[in-house]
Amino acid sequence: MIPVAERPAIDDAIDDALSRVQGRADALGGGFPALAAAMSRAAAGGKRFRPALVSASFDAFGGDRAAAPGLYSIAAAFELLHTAFVVHDDVIDHDTVRRGIPNVAGEFRMRGRRSGADAAGAAQLGDAAAILAGDLLLHEAIRLVALADVDAPTRERLLALLDDAVFVSAAGELADVENSVAAEPADPAGILEATFNKTAVYSFSAPLCAGAVMAGASAPAIEVLDRAGGRLGLAFQLVDDLIGAFGSTVQAGRDAGGDLRESKRTPLVALARESSLWPRVSDALAVAHTGPIAVREAQVALEQSGARVRLRHLVFDTLDDVRAQARDGALTHDASALLYALADAVEKRIP
Repeated sequence: MIPVAERPAIDDAIDDALSRVQGRADALGGGFPALAAAMSRAAAGGKRFRPALVSASFDAFGGDRAAAPGLYSIAAAFELLHTAFVVHDDVIDHDTVRRGIPNVAGEFRMRGRRSGADAAGAAQLGDAAAILAGDLLLHEAIRLVALADVDAPTRERLLALLDDAVFVSAAGELADVENSVAAEPADPAGILEATFNKTAVYSFSAPLCAGAVMAGASAPAIEVLDRAGGRLGLAFQLVDDLIGAFGSTVQAGRDAGGDLRESKRTPLVALARESSLWPRVSDALAVAHTGPIAVREAQVALEQSGARVRLRHLVFDTLDDVRAQARDGALTHDASALLYALADAVEKRIP
């Protein structure tokens, strides 16, 4: 999703921000330098498609890079925002590993054990380090926008986009946790709302709008991008849910059927609850954690309930909405083409 020519500039902007954090941490000493290093590792790799959306949208509205020195700082801010949410999300989910290696919490749990802490103390240190790392990454994202080389009206609009992304994402995360622990699962509409709020705004709407704002796009065009970006984000997350249940190990980046093993209350499961075959699905999900054979049985049960087909249709309908909005006359030709390309890219991920 990121043009090859742009990736180095995006990487440099992110690295510069993380180097500043490392420098501040080195000066303060103690365990802080190790925390800064763990933050850099958490931000390393990945597709970095959020900053790519900023620059792609900027280009689609005819932005002049030579006249926009703050572009890559704004793009980097969205990657650091994403990393902050990921680090905090791991704490919420009690995860200590990401992409097969210890995450920030996992690294500091090991650090605690090496210093002689018992299991409870090591866990406390790991969670504290991850919360602080997420806080610092969030601070650095806001700082990048606040100090970017842009005029005052543009900065105000960009900060408003970031503000909305943070608040909506926090609301979605809280709703997601409430849904996961409630005695009675939320209905599909409630789960879809939480799914949208968790990722759609900060991952798609805000980056697309940020690039358009920096390029001087019209207010009607930015309104279209906001709506289309939200629908793209919802479709993207719904596809992630399909991948978490039915995707390959390569697609999921972990053992196949991970969401089923963890008994996640996803939109897929919410749709299965509306089927007459729910008792069978429920029984299969209850034992999916026991191994690959049980995971396969849960996949079969979900398939036969019709939930997989219904969720795929919901993704297709959502992407059709994006394509319809891409035809809006407020958009430039290139902006329309960008939305079409993004819709196609999301659709190709469907397992």
